[in-house]
Amino acid sequence: MRFWVGAYAPDNGAAEGIGLLQAGEAEAPGAGGPLGMVGTAVAAPGSPSWIAAHPVHDLLYAALEFDGTVQAYRRTADTRLTRVGAPVPVGDAVCHIAVSPDASFLIASCWGDGRVVRVDLDAAGRPSNPVAAAEAIDPYGSSSDEGAVSTGARVSGAVVPDLAAAARALRDAAGEEFSHLIPAYDDVPETDAESEEAMAGARVSRAHQAIFLPRGLVATTDMGLDLVRIWRHSSQGLRPVQDVVLPKGSGPRHGVWHPSGHLYVVTELSCEVFVLAPDREGRWHVRSGEPLLGTLDTDTAAELCTSRDGSTLYAGVRGSDTVGVLSVRGAGEQLQLLALAETGTHWPRHHVVVDDTLLVAGQLAHEIVSLPLDARTGVPGRVRHRTASPSPTRLLPTR
Repeated sequence: MRFWVGAYAPDNGAAEGIGLLQAGEAEAPGAGGPLGMVGTAVAAPGSPSWIAAHPVHDLLYAALEFDGTVQAYRRTADTRLTRVGAPVPVGDAVCHIAVSPDASFLIASCWGDGRVVRVDLDAAGRPSNPVAAAEAIDPYGSSSDEGAVSTGARVSGAVVPDLAAAARALRDAAGEEFSHLIPAYDDVPETDAESEEAMAGARVSRAHQAIFLPRGLVATTDMGLDLVRIWRHSSQGLRPVQDVVLPKGSGPRHGVWHPSGHLYVVTELSCEVFVLAPDREGRWHVRSGEPLLGTLDTDTAAELCTSRDGSTLYAGVRGSDTVGVLSVRGAGEQLQLLALAETGTHWPRHHVVVDDTLLVAGQLAHEIVSLPLDARTGVPGRVRHRTASPSPTRLLPTR
């Protein structure tokens, strides 16, 4: 199998652009064999940290994070991509793209300014006409003390640090060589002492992902304001339906829709997985939550994905460099942590399950590794194969 590889370019990493990974033997249907980078498919100096495919055309869309734009690419050969049209401006530090199932638009999520942006796609898949949706409102107010949840961010009761403290701790853990790759949660311009004191507890909107749900709904995560926002999409744009509030400081990052009718969301700062679902009236609620026990105070969760049959979830954890293995229980409303397994690489930014194999992008190790999955438990074993790959952040199967 082959995978497009999103990555950070030299402005914040080491990649030239979008890479191409060969996983397994050329004729093998799975990805459990040797790994090797085929090369760079297209140069993208703006850092294509997230990539998404058009459901019909042989097109790829990249979130050029440090340019704040979305760029379309066409596959012109087995190993080459070519730019299509001009980049579309969407917002500061765009970090995720989701293409609608009918290919009429895509949604870009911007970490830097919290913008959720709808971008039209024409019949040929070319993007245009970016329209920002309604801004998020902090459910806990502007004060760091107002509306605080007494139990803290973790279901288990342990309180997580605020965004600025978490960022500083992560930079210390990463060391001088990699500290510049940690997002600047505390990136506030220097000012006078009074202003600094006023900004010390400020919370900022940080949109991170869009997930398409049934019946014309979309869920987006806001890591900075602890929200999962539910929208209804139409030709006129995104209309707010409901904001689901998660515990303060939890930091909802990425999620997956499950066939059982539940939305699972992993929280970056508190390292938990929450279960959300609508009631009979269509109002969304948090049904349960499961902490990734054994994580460190400075850990941050990254990606969440499911096994092929949907019975198991895999949640990546950066810092301790592990992956939480969770079993889906009941009718999907409960999760049970089975294991916290080592990934064998540093800073697991993204991972995917391919049959009996877990592929992990180790961003700060500059490599991609594969781990076998136990057929009975689904728990990953030790690294079977690895290959050098500069600053990988996203693995996307090619067609």
